[in-house]
Amino acid sequence: MSWRSFQVSSCGTHHLDEGGQPVYSERFDEVLKFHAPGLAPVLRCGLAWHVLSDGTAAYDRRFIRTFGFYEELAAVVAPDGWHHIFADGNNAYTRRHAWCGNFQQGRCAVRDHDGNYFHITPCGKDAYPTRWRYAGDYRDGIAAIQTADGYSTHIELEGSLLHGEWFVDLDVFHKGFARARDEDGWMHVDFQGRPVYARRFQTVEPFYNGQARVERFDGTLEIIDETGASLVELRPARCSEFASLSGDMVGFWRTQTIGTAVELGVFDVLPAAEREVADQCGLHTDGARRLLRALGELDLATRQENQWTLTARGELLQADHPLTLADAAVEYAGPFTVMWGRLPDALRKSTCWTAPDVFGEVARDDSRRLGHHRMLRSYARHDYAEVCRALDLCGDERLIDAGGGLGVLAQLILDAHPSVYITVLERPEVVAMAPSASRVCWRSGNLFEPWEIEADAVVLSRVLHDWNDTEAMQILRHARAALPRHGRLFIVEMLLLDQSVSGALCDLHLLMATGGRERSAEHFGRLLAATGFEFAAVRRLTALPSVIVGVAS
Repeated sequence: MSWRSFQVSSCGTHHLDEGGQPVYSERFDEVLKFHAPGLAPVLRCGLAWHVLSDGTAAYDRRFIRTFGFYEELAAVVAPDGWHHIFADGNNAYTRRHAWCGNFQQGRCAVRDHDGNYFHITPCGKDAYPTRWRYAGDYRDGIAAIQTADGYSTHIELEGSLLHGEWFVDLDVFHKGFARARDEDGWMHVDFQGRPVYARRFQTVEPFYNGQARVERFDGTLEIIDETGASLVELRPARCSEFASLSGDMVGFWRTQTIGTAVELGVFDVLPAAEREVADQCGLHTDGARRLLRALGELDLATRQENQWTLTARGELLQADHPLTLADAAVEYAGPFTVMWGRLPDALRKSTCWTAPDVFGEVARDDSRRLGHHRMLRSYARHDYAEVCRALDLCGDERLIDAGGGLGVLAQLILDAHPSVYITVLERPEVVAMAPSASRVCWRSGNLFEPWEIEADAVVLSRVLHDWNDTEAMQILRHARAALPRHGRLFIVEMLLLDQSVSGALCDLHLLMATGGRERSAEHFGRLLAATGFEFAAVRRLTALPSVIVGVAS
């Protein structure tokens, strides 16, 4: 009788033969399947080892946990860390890891004690020098890895990139295709990292004999072929396109409901009963009830008996929240809604439309100025935490944060590099609002006039997207004048991708709010080349923006 036919019992304490009979008399707390060369992991009383087909120990050593043998090596957990052993219980190598996978094709994914992933060879040596945020198993000589920015690609056995294309999520290849997700959804890609069809889905399964099961964004399940064409519908849509489109068209309901609740102060009086909200916010009782129910539908508030409390999302709309979006809600429901009303004029060939001077309007309105810059501060606090790492500063630079707002990014840089000397160049009314205890040097100025300041590096964080190409190049030329040759420029922006529509609505918003635009990396490359910079790199972040690096030529 061969161990290959043994199965784990339903209680998980021993193994059974083909006839369902125990193959040995021993009982354990836990057993796993047998693997070549005929050993199975077992656990009893907090000790783990491997047993032979008759239930006897394969060796004398004991571990915290043991796993199955793959390519003649098994992962084990010992008091000094994870590693691999041979069938006789001896160590395969001396190194210890925070975690080990199983060997596939002479490679095994491991995690070091700093949280980095990489692959090792059977003798325990690095398969390549690079460290990743995550690394999966190899299949057919290819593995999927993820970098610190959250994007994934494929690598070959020696660690080199297979195709150099990057995705939001990624799987290994199966039958010549890999499941991949970009900003628009899931699809399949070939060995060159190219999508094999244009469609995107909520989920996709691997291809099997030329067909794959997928789920569309409306909930429809279907079978597609390798061109993305639908072959069979397995389940109709859960949400009709009519209902989905109708929901999109009434998005202003949400905007106005949230903006109204902020303006009336509802988020700052919860938790409270409906009558208390009505009294404190000066509302009719029926009005308070109807507004609170709407906030409940938006998952901003929840009711327990007679008490309404805020959800985690709703707390972000409280005025004193560190990441408050209360000011953003008022801007979107008020001035920005008015701006968007002229979108047809902005897009027509024959029009007298011109972009609004939003910065001038904000500067002239004391109450709006405070809220507008609090809004920008919240977005900065949320998105800029990783920017400091991506800048890769030496730590002693003279740095200009041009258009740096209330100095959120500047303060983050100083926290990471206390010896950096940072000057925030901003409009006079913004400098007047600057934190008094800040270690930042504040300088009033106009980005479109000579800066009259020198530095080793310049940061333009969400500045260029507010302007058209002509104006953006004017700012870039002033940045170049402030830098020596080989000085560095860091542009922090969301990047548009050629094969994706993600970010298109933000692009329209910038058109309506400032006359600006979102851009692709290639577009920024052209602007840099025209203004005295060499395009050096794009550093992606897990947050929305990326960092484009230019070097003064």
